[in-house]
Amino acid sequence: MSTVNRNTQTQVMAGSDILVKSLVDHGVEVLFAYPGGCSMPMHQSLTRYAPQLRTILPRHEQGGAFAAQGYARSTGRVGVVMATSGPGATNLVTAIADAKLDSVPLIAITGQVPTWYIGKDAFQETPVVEVCRGITKHHYLVTDVNDLARVMKEAFHIATTGRPGPVIIDMPKDVQNQQCVPNWDEPMNLPGYRVEYRRPQPEQIKQVAAAIKRARRPVIYAGGGIIAAGASGALREFVDKTGIPVGLTVMGLGAFPAGHPRALDMLGMHGSVYSNFAVDECDLLIALGVRFDDRVTGKFEEFAKGAKIVHIDIDPSEINKNKEAHISVISDVKAALEELNRIVEPPDADLQEWYSTIDAWKAKYPFKYDTEFDGILQQHAIHTLCNLVSGRETYVTVGVGQHQMWSAQFFKFNKPRTWLSSSGLGTMGFGLPAAMGVQAAHPDALVIDIDGDGSFQMNIQELATCFCERLPVKVMLLNNQHLGMVVQWEDRFMQGNRAHTYLGPIDHPEATGKGQGKFAQERYPDFVQIAKGYKCGGATVSRKADLLPALQEMIDYAGPYVLDVQVPYQEQVLPMIPSGGTVRDIIVE
Repeated sequence: MSTVNRNTQTQVMAGSDILVKSLVDHGVEVLFAYPGGCSMPMHQSLTRYAPQLRTILPRHEQGGAFAAQGYARSTGRVGVVMATSGPGATNLVTAIADAKLDSVPLIAITGQVPTWYIGKDAFQETPVVEVCRGITKHHYLVTDVNDLARVMKEAFHIATTGRPGPVIIDMPKDVQNQQCVPNWDEPMNLPGYRVEYRRPQPEQIKQVAAAIKRARRPVIYAGGGIIAAGASGALREFVDKTGIPVGLTVMGLGAFPAGHPRALDMLGMHGSVYSNFAVDECDLLIALGVRFDDRVTGKFEEFAKGAKIVHIDIDPSEINKNKEAHISVISDVKAALEELNRIVEPPDADLQEWYSTIDAWKAKYPFKYDTEFDGILQQHAIHTLCNLVSGRETYVTVGVGQHQMWSAQFFKFNKPRTWLSSSGLGTMGFGLPAAMGVQAAHPDALVIDIDGDGSFQMNIQELATCFCERLPVKVMLLNNQHLGMVVQWEDRFMQGNRAHTYLGPIDHPEATGKGQGKFAQERYPDFVQIAKGYKCGGATVSRKADLLPALQEMIDYAGPYVLDVQVPYQEQVLPMIPSGGTVRDIIVE
Protein backbone atom coordinates (compact mmCIF):
# COMPACT_ATOMS: atom_id res chain seq x y z
CA MET A 1 0.00 0.00 0.00
CA SER A 2 1.47 3.33 -1.01
CA THR A 3 1.97 6.28 1.27
CA VAL A 4 -0.58 9.00 0.63
CA ASN A 5 0.55 12.38 -0.62
CA ARG A 6 -2.35 14.79 -0.26
CA ASN A 7 -0.74 17.19 -2.73
CA THR A 8 -0.51 14.68 -5.54
CA GLN A 9 -3.85 14.24 -7.25
CA THR A 10 -2.59 11.31 -9.37
CA GLN A 11 -1.29 9.30 -6.40
CA VAL A 12 -2.42 5.69 -6.18
CA MET A 13 -4.36 5.38 -2.95
CA ALA A 14 -6.04 2.65 -0.93
CA GLY A 15 -9.75 2.91 -0.33
CA SER A 16 -9.25 3.54 3.38
CA ASP A 17 -6.92 6.44 2.57
CA ILE A 18 -9.39 7.90 0.06
CA LEU A 19 -12.09 7.81 2.72
CA VAL A 20 -9.90 9.53 5.32
CA LYS A 21 -8.71 12.18 2.87
CA SER A 22 -12.34 12.84 1.96
CA LEU A 23 -13.18 13.41 5.63
CA VAL A 24 -10.35 15.92 5.95
CA ASP A 25 -11.27 17.65 2.68
CA HIS A 26 -14.85 18.05 3.89
CA GLY A 27 -13.67 19.83 7.02
CA VAL A 28 -14.16 17.05 9.55
CA GLU A 29 -12.15 17.84 12.67
CA VAL A 30 -13.50 15.28 15.16
CA LEU A 31 -14.40 11.65 14.52
CA PHE A 32 -15.92 9.19 16.97
CA ALA A 33 -14.73 5.71 16.03
CA TYR A 34 -14.61 2.23 17.59
CA PRO A 35 -12.35 -0.23 15.71
CA GLY A 36 -12.91 -3.86 14.81
CA GLY A 37 -11.76 -6.48 12.38
CA CYS A 38 -13.55 -5.09 9.33
CA SER A 39 -12.78 -1.44 10.02
CA MET A 40 -9.09 -1.76 10.92
CA PRO A 41 -7.75 -0.47 7.58
CA MET A 42 -9.66 2.79 8.03
CA HIS A 43 -8.25 3.19 11.55
CA GLN A 44 -4.74 2.54 10.26
CA SER A 45 -5.26 5.25 7.65
CA LEU A 46 -6.40 7.65 10.36
CA THR A 47 -3.13 7.21 12.24
CA ARG A 48 -0.98 7.59 9.12
CA TYR A 49 -2.76 10.24 7.18
CA ALA A 50 -4.87 12.48 9.36
CA PRO A 51 -3.14 13.36 12.63
CA GLN A 52 -5.02 16.67 12.57
CA LEU A 53 -8.34 14.80 12.66
CA ARG A 54 -9.10 14.09 16.31
CA THR A 55 -10.30 10.51 16.68
CA ILE A 56 -12.17 9.89 19.93
CA LEU A 57 -12.60 6.29 21.07
CA PRO A 58 -16.01 5.85 22.74
CA ARG A 59 -16.67 2.89 25.00
CA HIS A 60 -19.74 1.79 23.01
CA GLU A 61 -20.64 2.40 19.39
CA GLN A 62 -23.99 3.90 20.37
CA GLY A 63 -22.12 6.31 22.62
CA GLY A 64 -19.94 7.29 19.67
CA ALA A 65 -22.95 7.93 17.45
CA PHE A 66 -24.69 10.07 20.05
CA ALA A 67 -21.43 11.95 20.60
CA ALA A 68 -21.32 12.63 16.85
CA GLN A 69 -24.88 13.90 17.17
CA GLY A 70 -23.85 16.17 20.03
CA TYR A 71 -21.10 17.59 17.84
CA ALA A 72 -23.53 18.09 14.94
CA ARG A 73 -26.44 19.52 16.95
CA SER A 74 -24.26 22.07 18.74
CA THR A 75 -22.33 23.23 15.66
CA GLY A 76 -24.64 22.69 12.68
CA ARG A 77 -21.84 20.74 11.01
CA VAL A 78 -21.80 17.06 10.05
CA GLY A 79 -21.13 14.61 12.87
CA VAL A 80 -19.14 11.51 11.87
CA VAL A 81 -19.06 8.12 13.57
CA MET A 82 -17.28 4.93 12.53
CA ALA A 83 -17.82 1.34 13.63
CA THR A 84 -16.95 -2.14 12.50
CA SER A 85 -19.24 -4.66 10.84
CA GLY A 86 -21.95 -6.80 12.43
CA PRO A 87 -22.62 -5.85 16.06
CA GLY A 88 -20.56 -2.68 15.72
CA ALA A 89 -22.80 -1.51 12.90
CA THR A 90 -26.06 -2.56 14.56
CA ASN A 91 -25.05 -0.71 17.72
CA LEU A 92 -25.33 2.48 15.65
CA VAL A 93 -28.90 1.83 14.56
CA THR A 94 -30.73 3.58 17.41
CA ALA A 95 -28.64 6.73 17.07
CA ILE A 96 -29.13 6.74 13.29
CA ALA A 97 -32.91 6.52 13.73
CA ASP A 98 -32.68 9.28 16.32
CA ALA A 99 -30.80 11.51 13.87
CA LYS A 100 -33.37 10.85 11.16
CA LEU A 101 -36.32 11.92 13.31
CA ASP A 102 -34.54 15.04 14.61
CA SER A 103 -33.05 16.01 11.21
CA VAL A 104 -29.42 15.83 12.36
CA PRO A 105 -26.63 15.76 9.71
CA LEU A 106 -24.79 12.54 10.54
CA ILE A 107 -22.48 10.29 8.52
CA ALA A 108 -22.12 6.75 9.85
CA ILE A 109 -19.25 4.74 8.34
CA THR A 110 -19.31 1.00 8.94
CA GLY A 111 -16.86 -1.74 8.14
CA GLN A 112 -18.24 -4.71 6.27
CA VAL A 113 -17.02 -8.20 5.50
CA PRO A 114 -15.18 -8.58 2.15
CA THR A 115 -17.47 -8.48 -0.86
CA TRP A 116 -17.01 -12.17 -1.64
CA TYR A 117 -18.43 -13.05 1.81
CA ILE A 118 -21.47 -10.78 1.64
CA GLY A 119 -24.67 -12.81 1.86
CA LYS A 120 -22.91 -15.91 3.21
CA ASP A 121 -23.49 -15.29 6.92
CA ALA A 122 -19.83 -14.62 7.48
CA PHE A 123 -18.47 -13.83 10.92
CA GLN A 124 -19.73 -10.42 12.06
CA GLU A 125 -21.77 -9.85 8.92
CA THR A 126 -25.02 -7.92 8.96
CA PRO A 127 -26.73 -6.26 5.99
CA VAL A 128 -26.58 -2.88 7.70
CA VAL A 129 -27.74 -0.96 4.61
CA GLU A 130 -30.91 -3.05 4.55
CA VAL A 131 -31.34 -2.71 8.31
CA CYS A 132 -31.07 1.09 8.06
CA ARG A 133 -32.91 1.66 4.80
CA GLY A 134 -35.98 3.15 6.47
CA ILE A 135 -34.09 5.27 9.03
CA THR A 136 -31.50 7.00 6.84
CA LYS A 137 -31.77 9.84 4.40
CA HIS A 138 -29.55 7.80 2.06
CA HIS A 139 -27.26 4.77 2.24
CA TYR A 140 -24.32 3.25 0.36
CA LEU A 141 -22.72 -0.17 0.10
CA VAL A 142 -19.43 0.60 -1.66
CA THR A 143 -18.34 -2.33 -3.84
CA ASP A 144 -15.89 -0.52 -6.16
CA VAL A 145 -13.07 1.61 -4.79
CA ASN A 146 -13.28 3.82 -7.88
CA ASP A 147 -16.70 5.04 -6.67
CA LEU A 148 -15.52 6.05 -3.22
CA ALA A 149 -14.43 9.65 -3.80
CA ARG A 150 -17.78 10.38 -5.46
CA VAL A 151 -19.73 8.55 -2.75
CA MET A 152 -18.08 10.59 -0.01
CA LYS A 153 -18.88 13.81 -1.84
CA GLU A 154 -22.49 12.74 -2.26
CA ALA A 155 -22.82 11.67 1.38
CA PHE A 156 -21.82 15.06 2.73
CA HIS A 157 -24.04 16.80 0.19
CA ILE A 158 -27.10 14.72 1.09
CA ALA A 159 -26.56 14.92 4.86
CA THR A 160 -26.39 18.71 4.86
CA THR A 161 -28.76 19.91 2.15
CA GLY A 162 -32.52 20.28 2.23
CA ARG A 163 -33.79 18.76 5.44
CA PRO A 164 -30.61 17.40 7.10
CA GLY A 165 -30.34 13.75 8.02
CA PRO A 166 -28.15 10.68 8.45
CA VAL A 167 -26.28 8.87 5.68
CA ILE A 168 -24.64 5.46 6.12
CA ILE A 169 -21.59 4.32 4.13
CA ASP A 170 -20.90 0.58 4.38
CA MET A 171 -17.26 -0.27 3.50
CA PRO A 172 -16.30 -3.88 2.76
CA LYS A 173 -12.81 -4.68 3.99
CA ASP A 174 -11.48 -5.58 0.56
CA VAL A 175 -12.67 -2.23 -0.84
CA GLN A 176 -10.79 -0.48 1.97
CA ASN A 177 -7.61 -2.25 0.84
CA GLN A 178 -8.10 -1.90 -2.93
CA GLN A 179 -6.07 0.78 -4.68
CA CYS A 180 -6.85 3.24 -7.43
CA VAL A 181 -6.11 6.76 -8.58
CA PRO A 182 -9.18 8.56 -7.22
CA ASN A 183 -11.05 10.98 -9.43
CA TRP A 184 -11.71 13.80 -6.98
CA ASP A 185 -13.51 15.82 -9.63
CA GLU A 186 -16.01 13.14 -10.64
CA PRO A 187 -19.46 14.74 -10.57
CA MET A 188 -22.12 13.51 -8.18
CA ASN A 189 -24.62 11.04 -9.57
CA LEU A 190 -27.88 11.74 -7.78
CA PRO A 191 -30.63 11.70 -10.41
CA GLY A 192 -33.40 11.43 -7.81
CA TYR A 193 -32.05 14.09 -5.51
CA ARG A 194 -32.28 17.62 -6.80
CA VAL A 195 -31.83 20.06 -3.99
CA GLU A 196 -32.47 23.68 -4.64
CA TYR A 197 -32.25 26.49 -2.16
CA ARG A 198 -35.99 26.54 -1.80
CA ARG A 199 -37.33 30.08 -1.72
CA PRO A 200 -40.96 31.09 -1.30
CA GLN A 201 -42.99 32.45 -4.16
CA PRO A 202 -43.70 36.20 -3.84
CA GLU A 203 -47.43 35.56 -4.00
CA GLN A 204 -47.21 33.15 -1.07
CA ILE A 205 -45.39 35.72 1.04
CA LYS A 206 -48.05 38.29 0.20
CA GLN A 207 -50.76 35.83 1.28
CA VAL A 208 -49.04 35.25 4.64
CA ALA A 209 -48.55 38.99 5.17
CA ALA A 210 -52.22 39.61 4.36
CA ALA A 211 -53.31 36.93 6.83
CA ILE A 212 -51.20 38.61 9.53
CA LYS A 213 -52.81 41.99 8.81
CA ARG A 214 -56.29 40.50 9.38
CA ALA A 215 -55.40 38.52 12.53
CA ARG A 216 -56.64 39.43 15.98
CA ARG A 217 -55.18 36.54 17.98
CA PRO A 218 -52.09 35.30 16.07
CA VAL A 219 -49.54 32.79 17.41
CA ILE A 220 -46.24 31.53 16.01
CA TYR A 221 -45.54 27.80 16.44
CA ALA A 222 -41.78 27.37 15.84
CA GLY A 223 -39.64 24.25 15.87
CA GLY A 224 -36.28 22.72 15.17
CA GLY A 225 -36.40 23.84 11.54
CA ILE A 226 -35.67 27.38 12.74
CA ILE A 227 -32.42 26.20 14.31
CA ALA A 228 -31.44 23.94 11.40
CA ALA A 229 -31.91 26.84 8.98
CA GLY A 230 -30.01 29.34 11.12
CA ALA A 231 -33.18 31.44 11.22
CA SER A 232 -33.25 32.49 14.88
CA GLY A 233 -32.26 36.06 14.05
CA ALA A 234 -34.88 36.29 11.32
CA LEU A 235 -37.52 34.95 13.73
CA ARG A 236 -36.60 37.57 16.33
CA GLU A 237 -36.90 40.32 13.71
CA PHE A 238 -40.25 38.92 12.54
CA VAL A 239 -41.62 39.02 16.10
CA ASP A 240 -40.29 42.52 16.66
CA LYS A 241 -42.06 43.70 13.48
CA THR A 242 -45.38 41.96 14.11
CA GLY A 243 -45.65 41.54 17.87
CA ILE A 244 -46.87 37.94 17.46
CA PRO A 245 -46.29 35.64 20.49
CA VAL A 246 -44.09 32.56 20.00
CA GLY A 247 -44.58 29.02 21.30
CA LEU A 248 -41.72 26.58 20.80
CA THR A 249 -41.49 22.84 20.39
CA VAL A 250 -38.97 20.81 22.40
CA MET A 251 -36.72 20.84 19.32
CA GLY A 252 -37.16 24.59 18.99
CA LEU A 253 -36.03 25.63 22.48
CA GLY A 254 -33.38 28.30 22.16
CA ALA A 255 -34.60 29.42 18.74
CA PHE A 256 -36.30 32.36 20.44
CA PRO A 257 -35.11 33.93 23.72
CA ALA A 258 -36.94 32.56 26.75
CA GLY A 259 -36.85 35.97 28.43
CA HIS A 260 -38.53 37.83 25.55
CA PRO A 261 -41.92 39.37 26.49
CA ARG A 262 -43.57 37.61 23.52
CA ALA A 263 -42.19 34.17 24.50
CA LEU A 264 -44.80 31.54 25.35
CA ASP A 265 -42.19 28.91 26.27
CA MET A 266 -42.74 25.28 25.27
CA LEU A 267 -46.08 24.01 24.00
CA GLY A 268 -47.46 20.51 23.81
CA MET A 269 -48.05 17.63 26.22
CA HIS A 270 -45.90 19.08 29.01
CA GLY A 271 -45.78 22.61 27.67
CA SER A 272 -47.01 25.73 29.39
CA VAL A 273 -50.74 26.18 29.93
CA TYR A 274 -50.55 29.63 28.36
CA SER A 275 -48.90 28.40 25.14
CA ASN A 276 -51.46 25.63 24.74
CA PHE A 277 -54.38 27.95 25.53
CA ALA A 278 -53.01 30.53 23.09
CA VAL A 279 -52.82 27.99 20.26
CA ASP A 280 -56.29 26.71 21.10
CA GLU A 281 -57.82 30.19 20.93
CA CYS A 282 -55.73 31.76 18.18
CA ASP A 283 -57.26 32.81 14.86
CA LEU A 284 -53.96 32.56 12.95
CA LEU A 285 -51.29 29.90 13.57
CA ILE A 286 -47.97 30.43 11.79
CA ALA A 287 -46.10 27.11 11.87
CA LEU A 288 -42.38 27.50 11.12
CA GLY A 289 -40.10 24.50 10.69
CA VAL A 290 -42.37 22.06 12.53
CA ARG A 291 -44.03 18.76 11.73
CA PHE A 292 -47.23 18.92 13.84
CA ASP A 293 -46.00 16.09 16.03
CA ASP A 294 -48.56 14.26 18.14
CA ARG A 295 -46.82 15.32 21.37
CA VAL A 296 -47.64 18.92 20.40
CA THR A 297 -51.02 18.54 18.78
CA GLY A 298 -52.67 15.82 20.84
CA LYS A 299 -55.89 15.07 18.99
CA PHE A 300 -55.08 16.33 15.48
CA GLU A 301 -58.57 17.44 14.49
CA GLU A 302 -58.95 19.56 17.64
CA PHE A 303 -55.57 21.29 17.45
CA ALA A 304 -55.93 25.00 16.61
CA LYS A 305 -59.39 24.11 15.37
CA GLY A 306 -60.57 27.67 14.85
CA ALA A 307 -57.38 29.03 13.32
CA LYS A 308 -56.19 29.75 9.84
CA ILE A 309 -52.98 27.76 9.52
CA VAL A 310 -49.84 28.86 7.70
CA HIS A 311 -47.21 26.12 7.40
CA ILE A 312 -43.67 26.93 6.20
CA ASP A 313 -41.26 24.01 5.92
CA ILE A 314 -38.44 22.92 3.63
CA ASP A 315 -39.70 19.33 3.44
CA PRO A 316 -42.70 18.91 1.09
CA SER A 317 -43.60 15.61 2.78
CA GLU A 318 -44.48 17.47 6.00
CA ILE A 319 -47.02 19.76 4.37
CA ASN A 320 -50.56 18.52 5.12
CA LYS A 321 -49.16 15.26 6.53
CA ASN A 322 -50.71 15.60 9.99
CA LYS A 323 -52.61 18.87 9.83
CA GLU A 324 -54.02 20.57 6.75
CA ALA A 325 -52.68 24.07 6.14
CA HIS A 326 -54.64 26.90 4.56
CA ILE A 327 -51.44 28.52 3.27
CA SER A 328 -48.52 26.17 2.70
CA VAL A 329 -45.05 27.37 1.74
CA ILE A 330 -42.34 24.88 0.78
CA SER A 331 -39.23 26.88 1.51
CA ASP A 332 -36.13 27.23 3.59
CA VAL A 333 -37.65 28.86 6.65
CA LYS A 334 -34.92 31.48 6.89
CA ALA A 335 -35.52 32.55 3.29
CA ALA A 336 -39.27 32.76 3.94
CA LEU A 337 -38.83 34.84 7.09
CA GLU A 338 -36.39 37.18 5.35
CA GLU A 339 -38.89 37.77 2.56
CA LEU A 340 -41.69 38.28 5.07
CA ASN A 341 -39.59 40.73 7.05
CA ARG A 342 -39.25 42.90 3.94
CA ILE A 343 -42.99 43.48 3.59
CA VAL A 344 -44.78 42.39 6.76
CA GLU A 345 -46.71 44.83 8.89
CA PRO A 346 -48.32 44.34 12.29
CA PRO A 347 -51.97 43.25 12.43
CA ASP A 348 -54.50 46.00 11.92
CA ALA A 349 -56.15 44.99 15.18
CA ASP A 350 -54.71 46.22 18.46
CA LEU A 351 -53.12 43.11 19.99
CA GLN A 352 -53.13 44.52 23.52
CA GLU A 353 -56.29 42.62 24.43
CA TRP A 354 -54.64 39.40 23.18
CA TYR A 355 -51.51 40.14 25.20
CA SER A 356 -53.61 40.81 28.29
CA THR A 357 -55.39 37.50 27.91
CA ILE A 358 -52.07 35.66 27.59
CA ASP A 359 -50.55 37.56 30.52
CA ALA A 360 -53.52 36.56 32.68
CA TRP A 361 -52.91 32.91 31.77
CA LYS A 362 -49.21 33.33 32.58
CA ALA A 363 -50.07 34.75 35.98
CA LYS A 364 -52.61 32.05 36.77
CA TYR A 365 -50.74 29.03 35.37
CA PRO A 366 -46.96 29.51 35.69
CA PHE A 367 -44.54 26.60 35.73
CA LYS A 368 -44.34 25.94 39.47
CA TYR A 369 -43.31 23.51 42.17
CA ASP A 370 -43.51 23.20 45.95
CA THR A 371 -40.89 25.67 47.17
CA GLU A 372 -41.56 24.66 50.80
CA PHE A 373 -40.48 21.03 50.31
CA ASP A 374 -37.63 20.38 52.72
CA GLY A 375 -35.69 18.15 50.38
CA ILE A 376 -34.52 18.79 46.82
CA LEU A 377 -37.16 18.71 44.11
CA GLN A 378 -36.06 18.13 40.53
CA GLN A 379 -37.50 21.45 39.39
CA HIS A 380 -35.66 23.30 42.15
CA ALA A 381 -32.35 21.68 41.19
CA ILE A 382 -32.76 22.67 37.53
CA HIS A 383 -33.92 26.20 38.37
CA THR A 384 -30.98 26.66 40.74
CA LEU A 385 -28.51 25.39 38.14
CA CYS A 386 -29.99 27.71 35.50
CA ASN A 387 -29.53 30.74 37.72
CA LEU A 388 -26.01 29.68 38.68
CA VAL A 389 -24.69 29.41 35.10
CA SER A 390 -26.56 32.41 33.73
CA GLY A 391 -24.25 34.62 31.72
CA ARG A 392 -21.67 32.01 30.75
CA GLU A 393 -21.40 29.83 27.66
CA THR A 394 -23.37 26.75 28.66
CA TYR A 395 -24.71 23.76 26.75
CA VAL A 396 -27.27 21.39 28.26
CA THR A 397 -27.96 17.84 27.18
CA VAL A 398 -30.59 15.55 28.66
CA GLY A 399 -31.64 11.94 28.67
CA VAL A 400 -35.31 11.09 28.24
CA GLY A 401 -38.05 11.15 30.83
CA GLN A 402 -39.27 13.46 33.55
CA HIS A 403 -35.92 15.23 33.95
CA GLN A 404 -35.99 16.03 30.22
CA MET A 405 -39.36 17.77 30.48
CA TRP A 406 -38.47 19.61 33.69
CA SER A 407 -35.27 20.83 32.02
CA ALA A 408 -37.33 22.11 29.09
CA GLN A 409 -39.63 23.90 31.53
CA PHE A 410 -37.21 25.36 34.08
CA PHE A 411 -33.91 25.90 32.27
CA LYS A 412 -34.19 29.05 30.18
CA PHE A 413 -32.51 28.88 26.76
CA ASN A 414 -31.81 32.13 24.95
CA LYS A 415 -29.55 30.90 22.15
CA PRO A 416 -29.95 28.17 19.53
CA ARG A 417 -27.91 24.95 19.69
CA THR A 418 -27.40 25.18 23.45
CA TRP A 419 -30.16 22.63 24.25
CA LEU A 420 -29.73 19.05 23.02
CA SER A 421 -32.55 16.57 23.44
CA SER A 422 -33.54 13.33 21.77
CA SER A 423 -36.96 14.61 20.82
CA GLY A 424 -38.51 12.57 18.02
CA LEU A 425 -37.27 9.13 19.03
CA GLY A 426 -37.00 9.82 22.77
CA THR A 427 -33.86 7.77 23.34
CA MET A 428 -32.76 7.08 26.88
CA GLY A 429 -28.97 7.15 27.18
CA PHE A 430 -28.63 10.17 24.89
CA GLY A 431 -27.49 12.70 27.49
CA LEU A 432 -23.95 11.72 28.50
CA PRO A 433 -22.52 10.80 25.08
CA ALA A 434 -24.19 13.81 23.45
CA ALA A 435 -22.54 16.03 26.07
CA MET A 436 -19.25 14.35 25.23
CA GLY A 437 -19.63 15.39 21.59
CA VAL A 438 -20.60 18.94 22.54
CA GLN A 439 -17.54 19.24 24.77
CA ALA A 440 -15.27 18.04 21.94
CA ALA A 441 -16.76 20.74 19.70
CA HIS A 442 -16.65 23.47 22.37
CA PRO A 443 -13.69 22.71 24.62
CA ASP A 444 -13.91 25.97 26.57
CA ALA A 445 -17.65 25.86 27.24
CA LEU A 446 -19.49 24.49 30.26
CA VAL A 447 -21.32 21.33 29.15
CA ILE A 448 -23.85 19.82 31.54
CA ASP A 449 -25.82 16.60 31.17
CA ILE A 450 -29.00 16.88 33.24
CA ASP A 451 -29.90 13.22 33.51
CA GLY A 452 -32.06 10.68 35.25
CA ASP A 453 -30.67 7.54 36.84
CA GLY A 454 -32.50 5.35 34.33
CA SER A 455 -31.18 7.15 31.27
CA PHE A 456 -27.71 7.68 32.72
CA GLN A 457 -27.07 3.97 33.21
CA MET A 458 -27.74 3.21 29.56
CA ASN A 459 -24.46 4.82 28.49
CA ILE A 460 -22.69 5.28 31.81
CA GLN A 461 -19.53 3.69 30.37
CA GLU A 462 -18.82 6.92 28.48
CA LEU A 463 -17.51 8.38 31.74
CA ALA A 464 -14.34 6.50 30.79
CA THR A 465 -14.23 8.34 27.47
CA CYS A 466 -14.74 11.68 29.20
CA PHE A 467 -11.82 11.03 31.53
CA CYS A 468 -9.42 9.52 29.00
CA GLU A 469 -10.16 12.14 26.32
CA ARG A 470 -10.08 15.04 28.81
CA LEU A 471 -13.68 16.06 28.20
CA PRO A 472 -14.78 17.79 31.43
CA VAL A 473 -18.49 17.05 31.10
CA LYS A 474 -20.60 17.67 34.20
CA VAL A 475 -23.53 15.39 35.07
CA MET A 476 -26.29 16.64 37.33
CA LEU A 477 -27.98 13.33 38.07
CA LEU A 478 -31.55 13.59 39.32
CA ASN A 479 -31.67 10.27 41.11
CA ASN A 480 -35.13 9.05 42.10
CA GLN A 481 -34.48 5.29 41.72
CA HIS A 482 -37.41 4.96 39.35
CA LEU A 483 -38.29 5.19 35.68
CA GLY A 484 -40.04 8.41 36.57
CA MET A 485 -42.14 9.15 33.50
CA VAL A 486 -43.52 5.61 33.37
CA VAL A 487 -44.21 5.78 37.11
CA GLN A 488 -46.13 9.01 36.53
CA TRP A 489 -48.34 7.26 34.00
CA GLU A 490 -48.76 4.29 36.38
CA ASP A 491 -49.89 6.64 39.14
CA ARG A 492 -52.15 8.73 36.88
CA PHE A 493 -53.76 6.06 34.75
CA MET A 494 -52.98 2.60 36.24
CA GLN A 495 -53.90 2.95 39.91
CA GLY A 496 -50.26 3.10 40.98
CA ASN A 497 -49.54 -0.51 40.03
CA ARG A 498 -45.76 -0.85 39.63
CA ALA A 499 -44.83 -2.84 36.54
CA HIS A 500 -41.03 -3.04 36.69
CA THR A 501 -40.36 0.68 37.07
CA TYR A 502 -38.39 0.59 40.34
CA LEU A 503 -34.64 0.51 39.74
CA GLY A 504 -33.62 -0.85 43.15
CA PRO A 505 -33.64 -4.38 44.61
CA ILE A 506 -36.69 -6.45 43.67
CA ASP A 507 -37.59 -7.16 47.32
CA HIS A 508 -37.90 -3.46 48.19
CA PRO A 509 -41.50 -2.30 48.88
CA GLU A 510 -41.22 0.30 46.13
CA ALA A 511 -40.86 -2.48 43.57
CA THR A 512 -44.61 -3.10 43.88
CA GLY A 513 -45.71 0.43 44.70
CA LYS A 514 -46.43 -0.53 48.33
CA GLY A 515 -43.73 1.62 49.88
CA GLN A 516 -44.44 4.47 52.25
CA GLY A 517 -42.88 7.14 50.04
CA LYS A 518 -39.58 7.01 51.93
CA PHE A 519 -36.26 5.86 50.53
CA ALA A 520 -33.86 3.32 51.88
CA GLN A 521 -30.91 4.93 53.63
CA GLU A 522 -28.55 3.76 50.87
CA ARG A 523 -29.56 4.12 47.28
CA TYR A 524 -28.60 1.64 44.63
CA PRO A 525 -26.27 1.91 42.79
CA ASP A 526 -23.65 4.20 44.32
CA PHE A 527 -23.07 6.61 41.43
CA VAL A 528 -20.30 8.47 43.21
CA GLN A 529 -18.31 5.27 43.63
CA ILE A 530 -18.89 4.48 39.96
CA ALA A 531 -17.76 7.96 38.90
CA LYS A 532 -14.62 7.69 41.02
CA GLY A 533 -13.96 4.26 39.57
CA TYR A 534 -13.78 5.97 36.19
CA LYS A 535 -11.41 8.58 37.72
CA CYS A 536 -14.09 11.27 37.55
CA GLY A 537 -15.12 13.57 40.36
CA GLY A 538 -18.32 12.89 42.25
CA ALA A 539 -20.46 13.82 45.23
CA THR A 540 -23.93 13.22 46.62
CA VAL A 541 -26.34 15.88 47.82
CA SER A 542 -29.77 15.44 49.43
CA ARG A 543 -30.24 18.58 51.58
CA LYS A 544 -31.63 21.69 49.94
CA ALA A 545 -29.17 23.92 51.80
CA ASP A 546 -26.26 21.97 50.34
CA LEU A 547 -27.39 22.11 46.71
CA LEU A 548 -25.91 25.42 45.61
CA PRO A 549 -22.38 24.79 46.98
CA ALA A 550 -22.50 21.26 45.56
CA LEU A 551 -23.37 22.63 42.11
CA GLN A 552 -20.58 25.18 42.36
CA GLU A 553 -18.11 22.44 43.29
CA MET A 554 -19.26 20.41 40.26
CA ILE A 555 -18.78 23.37 37.93
CA ASP A 556 -15.38 24.28 39.36
CA TYR A 557 -14.00 20.73 39.15
CA ALA A 558 -11.28 20.45 36.51
CA GLY A 559 -12.51 17.23 34.90
CA PRO A 560 -15.69 15.21 34.36
CA TYR A 561 -17.93 15.11 37.42
CA VAL A 562 -21.13 13.40 38.58
CA LEU A 563 -23.31 15.13 41.15
CA ASP A 564 -25.81 12.60 42.50
CA VAL A 565 -28.82 14.72 43.50
CA GLN A 566 -31.21 12.59 45.53
CA VAL A 567 -34.80 13.51 44.76
CA PRO A 568 -38.25 12.00 45.45
CA TYR A 569 -39.93 9.77 42.93
CA GLN A 570 -43.49 10.95 43.62
CA GLU A 571 -43.06 14.28 41.86
CA GLN A 572 -44.91 14.58 38.54
CA VAL A 573 -44.33 16.66 35.43
CA LEU A 574 -47.20 19.11 35.10
CA PRO A 575 -48.96 20.53 33.16
CA MET A 576 -49.88 17.40 31.22
CA ILE A 577 -52.22 16.81 28.32
CA PRO A 578 -52.94 13.06 28.21
CA SER A 579 -51.89 11.31 25.02
CA GLY A 580 -54.48 11.85 22.30
CA GLY A 581 -56.26 14.45 24.40
CA THR A 582 -56.96 18.12 23.86
CA VAL A 583 -56.18 21.29 25.74
CA ARG A 584 -59.49 20.86 27.54
CA ASP A 585 -58.09 17.70 29.16
CA ILE A 586 -55.03 19.47 30.59
CA ILE A 587 -53.94 18.40 34.08
CA VAL A 588 -52.45 21.18 36.17
CA GLU A 589 -52.58 19.78 39.74
